[in-house]
Amino acid sequence: MRIRKAQPTASDVHVSRPLTNISVAYVQQETKYIATQVFPTVPVPKQADQYFVYTRADWLRDEAKVRAPATESAGGGFNIGTDTYFCKKWAWHKDVDDDTRANSDPGINPDADATKFVTQMLLTRREVQWAASYFVTGVWGSEGTPATLWDVSTSDPISDVETQTLAMESGTGFRPNVLVVSPHVHKALKNHPDIVDRIKYTQKGIVTADLLAELFEVELYLVARAVVNTAIEGATEATDYIVGKNALLVYKAPNPSLMVPSGGYTFAWTGLLGAGAAANRIKRFRMEELGADRVEGEMAWDQKLVAADLGYLFLAAVS
Repeated sequence: MRIRKAQPTASDVHVSRPLTNISVAYVQQETKYIATQVFPTVPVPKQADQYFVYTRADWLRDEAKVRAPATESAGGGFNIGTDTYFCKKWAWHKDVDDDTRANSDPGINPDADATKFVTQMLLTRREVQWAASYFVTGVWGSEGTPATLWDVSTSDPISDVETQTLAMESGTGFRPNVLVVSPHVHKALKNHPDIVDRIKYTQKGIVTADLLAELFEVELYLVARAVVNTAIEGATEATDYIVGKNALLVYKAPNPSLMVPSGGYTFAWTGLLGAGAAANRIKRFRMEELGADRVEGEMAWDQKLVAADLGYLFLAAVS
């Protein structure tokens, strides 16, 4: 006996087409990018200029003296120099051609996708540049590898950080208030037996960034989670965290202002026509010779090391 298939079949009543309510794109959340969270952003009207630098030693001396009757008071002065910044302008574009736009299915928005893509490229470039400026050896006045790596149970990361905190404060008058770590270092710290033991009686008993900030006595504890693919297009993907296995202990000025030191500043060229608060702008203009609209993004910044003595880099803090 011949068994007939149920009719109509699923393929008769449904033609496969892309869903319009979901799609898959590896767009990293902007909160993963920490470049602008570590140091204050200084809006500047010009691409390049100078700023004043006061000599630290002049402000830390003890030189006031007893004044005898009818005599002049003791006195002195301080030295002022200058330093410079230059905001390089970075750019990236994505062309949206007329044919692609006209043939796009629901769920695809070529112009919006292009804007997200361009923005992601610029944020990644800024984060990579930040890591190369501050999270590598040879930048800060002091650096070193912990005597016992922090992923070893017998290590003492809290004491290691406290030692460098005291050294920085006693040498400069400023206490570091930010600790930036890689995800590898963060993993070791939140699972460290000493740290787990110290927080076990807290309300949640879970090691959070806020609790780690309290333990290390800093105002801000940041984990640099952004990733980058370093392979060229068409090659085998090589994706990893942008930062390595280091940790940066540094002083961050509350706000950019006169006569205030900071480990670093991000100078943002907001004077660039159409630039936003982060010196960023997105333009869309017609490329008639290509039959396309170009979505172009630009950002102009200088991630400047301002005070090398206000930072300590823990090199290769974990294995």
